[in-house]
Amino acid sequence: MRTELVSEAGDPARPNEDFASIGLPASGQGGSLVLLDGVTPPPDGAGCLHSVPWFTARLGGALTELTVSLPDVPLAEALSLAIARTAGAHRESCDLSHPRTPQATVALARWSPRTVECLVLCDATLLLTAPDGTVTAVRDDRLARLPRALLRSAEVVDGTLRNRVGGFFTAAADPAVAARAVTVSVPREEVGSLAGLSDGAARWTELFRQGDWTDLLALVHREGAGALVRRVRDLERADDRAGRPLLGRAKTHDDATVACVDL
Repeated sequence: MRTELVSEAGDPARPNEDFASIGLPASGQGGSLVLLDGVTPPPDGAGCLHSVPWFTARLGGALTELTVSLPDVPLAEALSLAIARTAGAHRESCDLSHPRTPQATVALARWSPRTVECLVLCDATLLLTAPDGTVTAVRDDRLARLPRALLRSAEVVDGTLRNRVGGFFTAAADPAVAARAVTVSVPREEVGSLAGLSDGAARWTELFRQGDWTDLLALVHREGAGALVRRVRDLERADDRAGRPLLGRAKTHDDATVACVDL
């Protein structure tokens, strides 16, 4: 088994809000991939004493442990347990009812000798490559389907769309949100490799249209995950120099994380 993990902050002056891990149980049977993309909070701190990196580290750490130590527990249940554990760590000190309480998008994968399980919540991406080279994207497209005009207003997003039916869902403080995640399970023999991407890394395909998911993975396999992040940064800087609009981006440079596993 070969693994590769690259994560780079969008702004060197700010902490990276992504989290990624690859867990391999002591039994040597299977493993898991965890990738979180923290949601940058508003200037008022959203009623929480803790930073988004604090939140993603704890939620990601809980998920890494639970997905490996409880192999028979479905991924949605593991996510629910991890959210509850993390919420319990700051419920007494923070306002967890605030719509922008620390939260993250989620991509989980777990493999065993029999199956590969996947879970995605919000705009992270999992890519599965079959032995014949076919690439399948596991995605939660609810955010992408919302009209861009609605997303320009933080008040509208937080008041009517964030963690609401008809909007989109992230992992925040409510364990019940795990039931809203997109889940897929496929036979192990149908997957030769898998990759998780935060939306900052997926920009190469989603925003800059440099190629499809198959092309993106070909770049990663040929030149490494770091090359994908460098290409994204070059494209972002080129757009800035040309004075072009942000192409739907909330910020010029986003945290970018890529986690790959060759099974």
